Amino acid sequence: MPFLLFIRLFQRFSVSLRAGNEALQKAASKFLYTIKMASTEKTIRPVNSIAFPILLALSLSHCLNDLLQAVVSSAYPIFKEDLSLSFAQIGLITLVYQTAASVLQPVAGWVFDKRPFVWSLPMGMSFTLCGLIILSVAPGLYWILLSVTLIGIGSSVLHPEASRITSLASGGRRGLAQSLFQVGGNLGGSLGPLLVALIVAPYGKSRIALFTIVALVAIAVMQPICRWYRNYLALVRDRQKDKSLPRLPMPLSRNKTIWAITILMILIFSKYIYMASLTSYYTFYLIEKFGVTIQQSQLYLFVFLFATAAGTLVGGPLGDKIGRKYVIWLSILGTAPFSLLMPHANLLWTVLFSFCVGFVLSSAFPAILLYAQELLPNKLGLVSGLFFGFAFGVAGIASAVLGNMADLFGIEAVYRVCAYMPLLGLVTCFLPDLKKIQ
Repeated sequence: MPFLLFIRLFQRFSVSLRAGNEALQKAASKFLYTIKMASTEKTIRPVNSIAFPILLALSLSHCLNDLLQAVVSSAYPIFKEDLSLSFAQIGLITLVYQTAASVLQPVAGWVFDKRPFVWSLPMGMSFTLCGLIILSVAPGLYWILLSVTLIGIGSSVLHPEASRITSLASGGRRGLAQSLFQVGGNLGGSLGPLLVALIVAPYGKSRIALFTIVALVAIAVMQPICRWYRNYLALVRDRQKDKSLPRLPMPLSRNKTIWAITILMILIFSKYIYMASLTSYYTFYLIEKFGVTIQQSQLYLFVFLFATAAGTLVGGPLGDKIGRKYVIWLSILGTAPFSLLMPHANLLWTVLFSFCVGFVLSSAFPAILLYAQELLPNKLGLVSGLFFGFAFGVAGIASAVLGNMADLFGIEAVYRVCAYMPLLGLVTCFLPDLKKIQ
């Protein structure tokens, strides 16, 4: 029966798509054709030429992937109400999802650094597709845990691989490229709650099945990326035979590199504990403290997540100009005034402070990731997987801990405690300035 329901929903969606979206289909076809032309070019200049169509496709893939990832957390109030889940069980769902999405990311990055696989991105999205189907018909907690595990596996493949391909296609403008990639993810993450509020909240969790269409579109967008990557790898193999592709030197000594990565991990720790409090429990906080509806809370969450997309777009290019260290410093420590004030504000100021938090704090991750990649320039996939994985892992564990804390002390206590996390941004002063070294 659940399968028949999914088929029926898919058929209805297909009919409406054919009836009213001819212009959208033509625009999408033109976009994919442009990317296809870029992906089939025989002459690829990986260092000197930036591949904008491929970067655009990567950003769109990241957008669609993180939109689907956001469906999980956005649907928490619906699952809590339908299945009578506790905050601790909500935290457990997040923990399982984030664990699956984090533990495998460094592994995937390391494996694909050693043995590149051209079709890794569509493979990862296929796991997400299966997870969404199960999530839409999940009758209880254990089925939800299975579905988020599959969705997490899909994320663990996409993030390190897509981030690495983004660096390869950057033409040396890595800050701009990484920001374009990251802003796609943040934009998708902001659209997820909005679409859940419009599509799922009024009709029930079965409507999650409609998001499988997004997964199929993502797989289609990934095809030209895979073709471009295949041509890139062929060119790299030719250059390696000619010994014209030397290994890049590390900017710091081994001990200083380890110290710098440790500092970056502390900063990731502070950023994602606070982000977990917002992405997992912000809707519950607004509902309990201000009495807003589920749909209203999703719209306010959209405001926060949209701000993260805008901030991400600024972080990378700004780091190219003034240095990654200073962007990291301003991003994390600059969040502290807003985070400290938010637990004491009314609804209007809470929404405004959350926008400021999202905009300022989100600019940190592109700078942190690029700083780490510059420390280890020959291990882009491993570094991307390590930092994406650690970020997801911290967020997952934090969500579980904060869920238990909310059950014991109330949801407002979570925000009073987490408000102090951005102060850990002070450790940025111990980071070397790579811009001066280079």
